[in-house]
Amino acid sequence: MLIRQQNTPLRFFRTTPSMRCPYLPERAEVKLLTELGGQDALKDHDRFTDAGFRRSHQFIYKPLCPSCQACVPVRIPVEEFVPSRAQRRNLRDNETLSVTVVPAAVTGEQFRLFASYLHARHDDGDMADMGFEDYRAMVEDSPVDTRLVEVRRGGPEGRLVACCLTDWLGNGISAVYSFFEPTAVRAGLGTYTILKLVEEARRQRLPYVYLGYWIAGSRKMEYKRKFRPLEALGAKGWWRLDQAED
Repeated sequence: MLIRQQNTPLRFFRTTPSMRCPYLPERAEVKLLTELGGQDALKDHDRFTDAGFRRSHQFIYKPLCPSCQACVPVRIPVEEFVPSRAQRRNLRDNETLSVTVVPAAVTGEQFRLFASYLHARHDDGDMADMGFEDYRAMVEDSPVDTRLVEVRRGGPEGRLVACCLTDWLGNGISAVYSFFEPTAVRAGLGTYTILKLVEEARRQRLPYVYLGYWIAGSRKMEYKRKFRPLEALGAKGWWRLDQAED
């Protein structure tokens, strides 16, 4: 891996439009990306996350599709967030679950849950063929402060039912990728995990939980709109996504 020396300018690259968009399959995906590394990795990651970039392995990227601006970065302002009635019910229904923040080190238990989730929910996606080493790289190949949030049923030593790969920033927590027991759809484990990230950010006095990209009309992304207030990044900076509905 190329290690960037302090104060060396970042080099940006643009991918060719050869990859199918995972959210709008009829379109091709183009990304702007650069590699994190060196003494400035944490600082760079913070400022580029605030500018709408996401991390994958040692790279940060953002969509740069020439004819599409559907991907909108969104984040939850922690201190202003108030759970909805349905979200409060979710917390009550899952109050016996145990939530623990652990180092970004993979286990066979995590991978089995990850593989079963992909098979059930994203069997036709680009990640469907990921093996154990691919999962290990996704979790452990990180030049920043990356941790896993594990959700277990039956106490801290109980069965793993949900997991979220997270990056910890100077101003918040970024949810990189979540997966959960596919047979527990009614339990709302994805929503529950985000609610717990908000609680943890509040405890740590971190102002935001970053949820990645929201795409209008995408069923996969619709859950993000249920967290209110929700901020979106536009040409003039961060703004309230729900303001247009008021």
